[in-house]
Amino acid sequence: MRTVSAGLTDVGKKRPHNEDALVVDDVMGLYIVADGVGGHAKGEVASNESVEEVAMWMRRHLPEIDAELAHADAESLARIRRLIESGVQSACYMLFAKAEQDPEKKGMSTTLTMLLTRNGHAFVAQVGDSRVYRLRGEHLIQLTEDHTLINYKLKHGLITAAEAKTAQGKNVITRAVGHRDYVQVDTFDIDISPGDRFMLCTDGLHGYLETDDEVIELMRVDPLDYAAQQAIDFANQRGGKDNITAVMVSVNP
Repeated sequence: MRTVSAGLTDVGKKRPHNEDALVVDDVMGLYIVADGVGGHAKGEVASNESVEEVAMWMRRHLPEIDAELAHADAESLARIRRLIESGVQSACYMLFAKAEQDPEKKGMSTTLTMLLTRNGHAFVAQVGDSRVYRLRGEHLIQLTEDHTLINYKLKHGLITAAEAKTAQGKNVITRAVGHRDYVQVDTFDIDISPGDRFMLCTDGLHGYLETDDEVIELMRVDPLDYAAQQAIDFANQRGGKDNITAVMVSVNP
């Protein structure tokens, strides 16, 4: 199996500059989206430098990952997840150190959501509230969990789903790369099959997606570059209040 993809990012209609960043690499099977926090270009620095750092880390450790995948047992998959987490931690420490050295970058951080597809396996790393969706046939699943204050309250029964729709602070994230010198990273592996579709996106897109049917409709569009553009257009038509990034990935035989 191999993956093909298309990715786009757009400033949207309200923001003065784009603090989102992405990596799309079909050779590695590596896809990353990030949504910077900080303003005055600091968020832009955080997102761009973090995705570059993680991409370099993955490129450097790809031989180890492929060697582990030759076994593909539980221990090998766990070691791959730890390698991926270390890559995100490397970006986290790097951003934090730069902010400590430069007062103008104080407080910069970013979400980071990553999908790696290799040899019939897929791995996800998640920090923040960007997302990965998988569409398999008619079945859509949001693979990642939003690290937001609203989602935390929902999980712990502090608010209802109905209250969450109108609650304040929807954009308050509880984890970010670079906010401190360490961040808790969700990592997991999943199976992939020919025909699977994935979409990685920042909240500038998924914040406007109200139903699963809307997500499915965007993910089914062909070709993939048109699907990515359709996703950008969808968010802008609904207001474009934030930067928008969408990466569409298809698993081919």
